[in-house]
Amino acid sequence: MTDRGPLPVADADAVVIGAGAFGLATAFHLADLGAGRVLLLDRFDPASQTSPRAAGLFKLVQADRALIDLARRSVAIVAGFETATGVPMPHVRSGSLLLARTPHHAALIAEEVARARACDVELEPVSPAEAHRLAPWVKPDSLLAAYHVPGDIYVEEPATLLAAYRTAGEQRGVTVVGHAPVTGLRMDHGRVTGVRTPRGDVRTETVIDAAGAWAPAIGDLAGVSVPVAPVRHQLRITAPIVGIVPAHPIARIVDASVYLRPARGGLMLGGMERDPLPLDPRQTPPDFTMADVPLDAGTLDRLESPVQDQVPALRDATTAEHRGGLFTMTPDARFLAGPVAALPGLWLATGCNGSGFSLASGIGRALAEWIVGGAPTLDPAPFHPDRFADRPLDPAALVAAGVHQYASYYAPPTEVRSF
Repeated sequence: MTDRGPLPVADADAVVIGAGAFGLATAFHLADLGAGRVLLLDRFDPASQTSPRAAGLFKLVQADRALIDLARRSVAIVAGFETATGVPMPHVRSGSLLLARTPHHAALIAEEVARARACDVELEPVSPAEAHRLAPWVKPDSLLAAYHVPGDIYVEEPATLLAAYRTAGEQRGVTVVGHAPVTGLRMDHGRVTGVRTPRGDVRTETVIDAAGAWAPAIGDLAGVSVPVAPVRHQLRITAPIVGIVPAHPIARIVDASVYLRPARGGLMLGGMERDPLPLDPRQTPPDFTMADVPLDAGTLDRLESPVQDQVPALRDATTAEHRGGLFTMTPDARFLAGPVAALPGLWLATGCNGSGFSLASGIGRALAEWIVGGAPTLDPAPFHPDRFADRPLDPAALVAAGVHQYASYYAPPTEVRSF
């Protein structure tokens, strides 16, 4: 798969597999906390797959305290990154609007808001007129509920966050190597002792699987189940629209499962369709990349249509970019982050569930604290990889669960399915 010569190192204190947001953040925080020799491997160019195709949205209102704490920490890390490291990590403190146009979805937002307030998230209800003042491209008509979350941020170009983590990590001694696919895990007496690649083996007792949509394939190398279902996600960025400025807030129209934000002088639109496309890289040709994910403009048209009256600027806007990648969905919509009990030395950092880019900073920090210091400062229980050990899912059930969680991201249906 590669003829780029031998790896530059043969020994490491930690090997991170996958140079997306999870992997880059974890590698940086490991080095920052003094983990020693950290090697970050990627089968492609580092930071080239799903993460640079992300929407770049950060969301403080989450499903529960564990996720809210993770979101709050992630925002703080990004906001303070340049001060802490000297490396710029551009972001926009735009705030966000949570919007609903049906009584059912207004009630859902109210429940989310109550949970967030109990966790000290700053937010306030606003009138439709005030929502329009904050985001002039959102008409006030038909809005039944609107809340302003001033602490939300976005990263205009996701690649800049990835580049900042790589630069700061390399300054702390992280070795980043692309075009080095991990083809095997070395094990001895039931624990990890290294990784194999076509460019040489690396001895290590700590391996972090942060390979995104390829994370289950890494698990397969060790006979370890990584219960994620990769599901396609798409977004579009319009050509510039008069009156759109970067400081306008993110808008989430939950009854349509749609998000919008300023992007390159226009608007970004994406959302969670009800019948998304599952796509497992293990069932594709070996040279498959995110550039090969099939895109469907019709899907975005169907998401956009119900919000055009609310956001009239979309009607005549042309598409400047249409991009997509693969979300890794777990059966319970929570990350897989922590050690694998069945194979000491192997750790997981996957299961983005649509928020991986924005929460990667907190996940990376927590894992690094755990690996280096023996325990994270955040409660790890909700994200522990072994929570599915006693109820494994067959492949079809796993995909069904992942599709369900994807479709329910913004607006859970009245009937909740159990898996």
